[in-house]
Amino acid sequence: MIGYHNYDKYPALSVPGYEAWEGYKAVAARLKKAISDAKARVVVFDCYPEVDQEEVCAGLATLDATWIFTDEAMLDKKAYADKIAPFLTDDRVFGVMNTMRLDDLLVKEKADAIRHRVETSRGLVCLIGVGASLILPGDLLVYLDLARWEIQCRFRKGAGNWNSDNGSAPQLAKFKQGYFVEWRMADRHKRTLFDRIDFLLDTNQKGNPKLVSGEGFRAGLGLFARRPFRLVPYFAPEVWGGQWMKEVCDLDRESPNYAWAFDGVPEENSIYMNFGAVRVEVPSVDVVFRHPHELLGEKVHARFGDEYPIRFDFLDTMGGQNLSLQVHPLTEYIQNTFGMHYTQDESYYILDCADNTFVYLGLKEGIDKDAMLADLERAQKGEIVFPADRYVNRWPVKKHDHFLIPGGTIHCSGANTMVLEISATPYIFTFKLWDWSRLGLDGLPRPVHIGHGRHVIQWDRDTAWVKNNLVNRFETLAETDTYKEEHTGLHEREFIETRRCTLRAPVTMHTDGGVVQANVVEGRGAMIESPSGAFAPYEVHYAETFIIPASVGEFTIRPLEEEVTILKAFVRG
Repeated sequence: MIGYHNYDKYPALSVPGYEAWEGYKAVAARLKKAISDAKARVVVFDCYPEVDQEEVCAGLATLDATWIFTDEAMLDKKAYADKIAPFLTDDRVFGVMNTMRLDDLLVKEKADAIRHRVETSRGLVCLIGVGASLILPGDLLVYLDLARWEIQCRFRKGAGNWNSDNGSAPQLAKFKQGYFVEWRMADRHKRTLFDRIDFLLDTNQKGNPKLVSGEGFRAGLGLFARRPFRLVPYFAPEVWGGQWMKEVCDLDRESPNYAWAFDGVPEENSIYMNFGAVRVEVPSVDVVFRHPHELLGEKVHARFGDEYPIRFDFLDTMGGQNLSLQVHPLTEYIQNTFGMHYTQDESYYILDCADNTFVYLGLKEGIDKDAMLADLERAQKGEIVFPADRYVNRWPVKKHDHFLIPGGTIHCSGANTMVLEISATPYIFTFKLWDWSRLGLDGLPRPVHIGHGRHVIQWDRDTAWVKNNLVNRFETLAETDTYKEEHTGLHEREFIETRRCTLRAPVTMHTDGGVVQANVVEGRGAMIESPSGAFAPYEVHYAETFIIPASVGEFTIRPLEEEVTILKAFVRG
């Protein structure tokens, strides 16, 4: 097992010229000064869903204000549940992307009543709630932000969704409601606030908030849009998880396993901004919303809007088990069924593996469609063990192989492989077909979606087709004594292009007007530098994913040692 013990779990960029404050005492003192300077009477604390509003109110009690919780002006819990039900559906995992805005939930009479309370109150009034600024703009606006991973961790500890009494609901149900409903509405609202925010409050750490001025927050987002950066990684166990990341990423050795690593998913990850000694964490999607042109580039922004389309993550089965046998939807299926713009095409890059390992990919020749579907149904009922080897190809793997997986292709990684998964962003749309007769970490059978899968499996993607189209489609594009660049994918049905670059000396590259996402797949690491000095040199290490915004333009990659291999991805023109 290769590991250089230099994987950085806490990547941050320093934002010069601005200060931040940590802890409720310091935060309250800074806000008191701002309130005094602005002669403010109404302060609005607009919240992302799942922010602990009660904690914030108690922590800032020294403001000596009248606190009004504006969630009271929204639809009551029963009416809210009824309104969002069509988007949640009866499925355990999948819903439909909602089209609502927070304004749609505001009850006029209740909002008017809150405005009247503010008008008739004496002294300082603080409004706090999701969408609080929709009721009154206030004299000062403080936005309380929260990262997706922290929200999911709170769900696991028993927290419920916003405006819902569902703390005891299964984790999958709470995530589904967040993903398909409340996070979409909250993000639509957040997009309108960036220019108005007077202060940003990072509420990710319970009992220890961090405050930065709106100017400092916006300067930080701008910095990330102009230079290379990494996202804050997070790691999660699963029933099939392995042991590789414990060593390479220096994780808790006492944990049973780590299956997933997300270090290249801007919709889910966060970023760290250092303001002096204070580290502020905000969702990385804030950079996408605030600076889509600079980050994505014109051609990518024109195609995807302010949505980041590329996703890197790890799947660790080293010492673990097979992933579920699965398939992803076709474009028209995901559009018509779930309201998504594009599907989850992907690929498996083999970062590491044991001997005699494999991936399942594509169907064997001459498969009887009806017989296979019948066997999947019988296996799901517990009547048989699904004979996967009868129907699905097993391809032997070795380190640095690359398997392409356009939507509709049946697949899964086998045990004892370490996969760098490169995919389009809609990442939860995995139709499990067979899960090897096992239970999930919660002791329940994991959701299987044969009903969806049967509509998208491409039955003509058989052994010959897969071999010719999806397995190690390498092509050397440039080669010198010190540099080799290879096209490794993806398939023509997939909009992502991947290149493997092996360097033994510095090489100058260009973003060519589009965002570049990359991972160090071999070697200790590299230094990313600007030929014009536009940004400070940025060091990346083995297994780390990093992003180079389109606005960077020309950049140089220099190996830290004799040789380094970078796998980079970008949107095809």
